[in-house]
Amino acid sequence: MNLLPVLNAILEDYALPLNGDHGVAHWARVLENGLRLAEETRANVEVVSLFAVLHDSRRVNEFGDPDHGPRAAAFAAKLRGRVFELEDSEFRLLCRACEGHTHERTHPDVTIQTCWDSDRLDLGRVGITPHPSRLCTDFARRPETIKWADGRASFCVVPEFVLEEWGIDLKTR
Repeated sequence: MNLLPVLNAILEDYALPLNGDHGVAHWARVLENGLRLAEETRANVEVVSLFAVLHDSRRVNEFGDPDHGPRAAAFAAKLRGRVFELEDSEFRLLCRACEGHTHERTHPDVTIQTCWDSDRLDLGRVGITPHPSRLCTDFARRPETIKWADGRASFCVVPEFVLEEWGIDLKTR
């Protein structure tokens, strides 16, 4: 899925620093986490990919911002049909994943579970090691999955595609 049009729309008025705790590197790691999880969970890859870049895109601060998920879902609605296409059922999953990702424990749909786990596996960026009891899917709860994702998050790894494919140089920001 080509996320560049979505990223460009997000970055037009993104309120936070691109290299902040909820910025571009976080979105990229959430994307990598989500794609890895989706291989096992069979989640909808388009929804997981869009969630990765949209879920924190409407934050107004790095700390308490309980309404950022619903704002992200509303923003996704503005972008749908203009910069990305999704069937109605897929779009409902995306919105639900964005709306509930910070305050809900789990959901019966595996795509939403995969979205939430992909984000929660990146908590190491703020000094929190993901706990298996807070993850939804069996694959995310595996010690080796947590170790892989948490290591990348803790060291604030910036995936190469951020610069190579997305064209965003976080070293200059």
